[in-house]
Amino acid sequence: MSRVVRVLVAEDQSAVRAGLVLILRSAPDIEVVGEAGDGEQAVALARELRPDLVLMDIQMPRLDGVSATRKVVEERHADVLVLTTFDLDEYVFGALRAGAAGFLLKNTDAKDLLAAVRTVARGEGLIAPAVTRRLIAEFAARPVREPAADPAVLESLTRREREVLSCLGEGMSNADIAARLEMAEATVKTHVSRLLAKLELRSRVQAAVLAQELGI
Repeated sequence: MSRVVRVLVAEDQSAVRAGLVLILRSAPDIEVVGEAGDGEQAVALARELRPDLVLMDIQMPRLDGVSATRKVVEERHADVLVLTTFDLDEYVFGALRAGAAGFLLKNTDAKDLLAAVRTVARGEGLIAPAVTRRLIAEFAARPVREPAADPAVLESLTRREREVLSCLGEGMSNADIAARLEMAEATVKTHVSRLLAKLELRSRVQAAVLAQELGI
């Protein structure tokens, strides 16, 4: 039997939050351990409950989802799956830089919501590769408001790690990368962990954005 994924739901709209909780509780392998109506409460409950994952709305009172995500990730309380819409890319970009493990569109159906939670809980991070590629491409096309990434950061990576980073930039899952590079999926996970550590990144999604910025 697969392990139970403990989830904290952070969403300021009570009706939306209730719907998310209802969907999550329908799955035997997912447990909702808490609910938060604002960003500050989300951080406080993450500290108290130590869930596996926080489902975080991007726009919330008292403390926005980006700031809340940064605190939860920096303090290593849980992985964060961000709830958003495509017309809020700048907020999503902020959340990804803050270390969010992935994002989920608010109009996602129940089946895909449960699949996304399980994906992040497995450490995959990139939720829906096709959607992720589209979102990252939109970010890459936007004017950069901060200094572009320095290509020198790649010097510490091995050739194989650079290949894996390039695949992450395309929004590929571990299974996809394993197939392309003809290696075991467990080996891909090892390479991802090592390159994240070398590049001092918090998530594979940050690595995907870096790959886009560097054009690799």
